[in-house]
Amino acid sequence: MLEIGMKAPDFTLQDKDGKEVSLSDFSGKKVVLYFYPRDNTPGCTRQACAFAGLYKQFQEKGVEVIGISKDSVSSHQKFAEKHSLNFILLSDPELDAIQKYGVWQEKKLYGKVSMGVVRTTFIIDEDGNIAKIMPKVKPDTNAAEILAEI
Repeated sequence: MLEIGMKAPDFTLQDKDGKEVSLSDFSGKKVVLYFYPRDNTPGCTRQACAFAGLYKQFQEKGVEVIGISKDSVSSHQKFAEKHSLNFILLSDPELDAIQKYGVWQEKKLYGKVSMGVVRTTFIIDEDGNIAKIMPKVKPDTNAAEILAEI
């Protein structure tokens, strides 16, 4: 179980263009790391568009935004193009980072139990430590709440 103050687990995943990106690439920079269930679903699209809309303000504060789901590189590419997403999307089909961050959990929908990504956001400080954990965030307000927090 990850806690505030712990070293954020490093990972290396492919972005929407197939380029490898590691969390350690952003050493010395604050990172907003958010995990979401699936590209092109209503909540995930609203959350991504909110981050895209505020991305310039995050950049002005020296903060990088990274979204991670288990969708494929090509799915991320289409998702980013369709919604003009201007921040990093990483593909985690093997659930590497998703499991390291403990966001692969049992979910209930209409009485049906299944495993999936629980929408969670982490703020990683410049030293690579977890500064904040926001579990079960609301897609419509998550980006603005984090920007206000930073």
